[in-house]
Amino acid sequence: MKYFFWSLFYCGSLLLCDVRATYHIAAGDPHLLAAQSHAQRRHDGRPPFRTLNPAKTDSQCRSRPLDLVFIIDSSRSVRPIEFEKVKIFLADMVDTLDVGADATRVAVVNYASTVKIEFLLKDHANKLDMKKAISRIEPLAAGTMTGLAIKTAVNEAFTEQSGARPRSRNISKVAIIVTDGRPQDQVEEVSAAARASGIEIYAVGVDRADMRSLQLMASIPLEDHVFYVETYGVIEKLTSKFRETLCEVKVEVVEDPCKCEARLVFQKKTQAAIEQFTAKLADVSGRIERLENMVGRA
Repeated sequence: MKYFFWSLFYCGSLLLCDVRATYHIAAGDPHLLAAQSHAQRRHDGRPPFRTLNPAKTDSQCRSRPLDLVFIIDSSRSVRPIEFEKVKIFLADMVDTLDVGADATRVAVVNYASTVKIEFLLKDHANKLDMKKAISRIEPLAAGTMTGLAIKTAVNEAFTEQSGARPRSRNISKVAIIVTDGRPQDQVEEVSAAARASGIEIYAVGVDRADMRSLQLMASIPLEDHVFYVETYGVIEKLTSKFRETLCEVKVEVVEDPCKCEARLVFQKKTQAAIEQFTAKLADVSGRIERLENMVGRA
């Protein structure tokens, strides 16, 4: 009887070693599992392939609901033909968004030495009317009071009376500033106040735009919120960039080709079984020892 129990214990120990060797899992040594997890994260972290061509991504991408205000510089340095390029950029941006009362609402603040709200968030609920309103915008021609424009946007364009959704709705508030010059007033404090109120600011500089001023206005991280283009002639390039930024992307689930997830699950289950088996062997060993002691005393 004694030899039978010890044989059983010995065979179980060999089986335990064999299972560990087969699946390369050492109890209490998580290095291999960590390496597997790292490999899987590296594989899963690869971004899904997507095109930035709006004509080909409409079925895959939709903008999240926003209260979006464009703040556009129409000072004397912006020539009429260049200002037309800005208006085309705005119209293209509208085309990429899901515009509507329950989706994205858009307003435009036009500025030079004075500030003019061209239309409010509540004024247009469809793309056609919005683009018609954009086509009617005229440049103001003098000065670059960017700080005043930001303050006006905060105090008048981003209010509930003007069509902004209440905070309880958790609708993102976004301002996109387009300028080609250096502000003639202070922008740091007014921009900080705007950001503190929950407005995310993107700063777009064109040609002679002052990069330091753009950085003072924009939200962080700056690399995601400050853009620069050489001329108004290529500003439409930013449409696809903003589309990528403001979109919610529907990502298709792709089968894991390396089966890393399945392997990790299997290894975790195997290790749990090993630990359970080890506990049972320890229990059997204890019983054998107690039985031997009882036999010895008898």
